[in-house]
Amino acid sequence: MAHAYTPGLRVSGFTEVRKDRRLPLKGEVVAKTGERVKAEDVVARTALPGNVKTVNVANLLSIPAVDVPTCMLKKEGDSIQEGETIALSKSLFGLFKSTAKANTSGTIEIVSDITGQVTLREAAIPVEILGYVDGEVVEVIPGEGVVVRTEGAFIQGIFGIGGEGVGELVLAVERPEDSVDPAGLGDVAGKVVVVGAHASRELILAARDKKAVAVVAGGISDQDLRGLLGYDLGVAITGSETIGISVITTEGFGDLGIAHRTFDLLGRLAGKKASVNGATQIRAGVMRPEIIVPREQTEGEEARNVMSGGLAEGMVIRIIREPYFGKLGTVTELPPALVSLESEAKVRVLRARLESGDEVLVPRANVEMIES
Repeated sequence: MAHAYTPGLRVSGFTEVRKDRRLPLKGEVVAKTGERVKAEDVVARTALPGNVKTVNVANLLSIPAVDVPTCMLKKEGDSIQEGETIALSKSLFGLFKSTAKANTSGTIEIVSDITGQVTLREAAIPVEILGYVDGEVVEVIPGEGVVVRTEGAFIQGIFGIGGEGVGELVLAVERPEDSVDPAGLGDVAGKVVVVGAHASRELILAARDKKAVAVVAGGISDQDLRGLLGYDLGVAITGSETIGISVITTEGFGDLGIAHRTFDLLGRLAGKKASVNGATQIRAGVMRPEIIVPREQTEGEEARNVMSGGLAEGMVIRIIREPYFGKLGTVTELPPALVSLESEAKVRVLRARLESGDEVLVPRANVEMIES
């Protein structure tokens, strides 16, 4: 059970990926089982009920609530436009008139003779769910959505913001430890841009202004993140931010060079169509930001579908605690005995060879597995 809580991070050159594409409420599924879909194709659609607004007709006309239905010019179910008169009352032989006007466009939903208020429902909000990845529909969930299957590269990040996007993957740096200057971005419209070790606020805004789909970097500072969002991000799920671009960090917070194996894979994928999602959740039900690049399997390449059951010698790991935070290594030994730390706690440890060649001994709880 020593590996039961070891987190895993997938950085795979070729694997099978299945994505659930579900509507927020019941609707129409337009894709069929066995159909090939593009990331941009609509696979399901529905309509969210419009917002509700009320007009206090009784107060506006200075009449009892029970008299409101008799003063209505519109009935329940009728369409109305903002500013249109919906109720009218007359007094003193019709010489004086009082009116109540709609405060939005939509339909009359409820006319109440108890509260004296009229409820207006705005137009329904259309919602379309896209395929997100190029692939095959392998399952249709009636009224809800589909499951799309694809094969290709799958790279998980540590943290991200912003929602889904699709674009050509391009590299703006030659080395993973470099960082691109905002003025040196070039033409990145419609592209997923790998910008190197650090995504500054200025760089992200420059990429957004140039219509980039997403920025991929080794790290981001909490100060830049706060400046970008305008608030401190709490421990919750991200992905709903309306900043006009998605941001994915592969290593964490700070100025961190992208891991060489990840950067090399991104380099091999440059020029291909990538689907990205910055949504992150670090509570129960962990969700990581992701980059998916559908592609064909090369000769001799084996598909990896799931993470292995636990730690094993030869496995690539990332250390997620100081003093070796962020470093990658290969497990060389898994001692079965408990080892006492400086804190006097007894824990299971592993021995790993870092990319620098150094051998280190670290608690197993301080690493995460990386699938190759």
